[in-house]
Amino acid sequence: MGLFRLDAYVLIIRGKDKFSFIDGLSTNKVEGDCSTVFTTTAAKIIDLVDVIDMGDFIAIVGHQPYKDNLIQHISKRVLNQDISIVDISANNSVYISTENIEVGENITKRKTWRGWLLVAPNSETLSVNMSDEDFSEYRIENMIPHQGYEITPNVHPLACGLGDLVHEAKGCYIGQEILVRMRSRGRQGKKLVRLPNPVEGATTTGKEYSLAIVRDRMISK
Repeated sequence: MGLFRLDAYVLIIRGKDKFSFIDGLSTNKVEGDCSTVFTTTAAKIIDLVDVIDMGDFIAIVGHQPYKDNLIQHISKRVLNQDISIVDISANNSVYISTENIEVGENITKRKTWRGWLLVAPNSETLSVNMSDEDFSEYRIENMIPHQGYEITPNVHPLACGLGDLVHEAKGCYIGQEILVRMRSRGRQGKKLVRLPNPVEGATTTGKEYSLAIVRDRMISK
């Protein structure tokens, strides 16, 4: 369908403990390129991020309005680990492409569950051809949650369609106990659904269908 510019930040994480550090604070198994979620002790979302393995360092790409809370969350947990964190958001732009397009060698491209993620220095010009409405329709069609809509600090990952990013067999991380308990009891409370319009309480409204987070007992109705 096209190319959409995200309102995103980019952090660089360096140090020999870079993978174990992110792995120990987020929901997915972090050993290389992946998407993962940082959660609070109550299992509420701090941010969904894409992790990009660049060899000597990793890049963390998340939602700009959630950046300060994420940095505060991880910075105070560095302790004695070999970790440095640098914010390079001002020098880069981040895009989602719905197709595998050709890009210059200065642009980092990774396939993700949302599409192809592109991180480009501001010196590189990319032609955006998706409006907010176009991007919403793409997300609705493919059941893709997004920060500020479905993905907010008020919900846990299982409720907003991020269950695939909550690894079922990894070590302890912040919020794990609550998410494991929800899964083991089969009670996650709410679920992301796509419904034909009109939809009361929609998180993303489209032309014919919308996304909404509803209680489990409402899904079968």
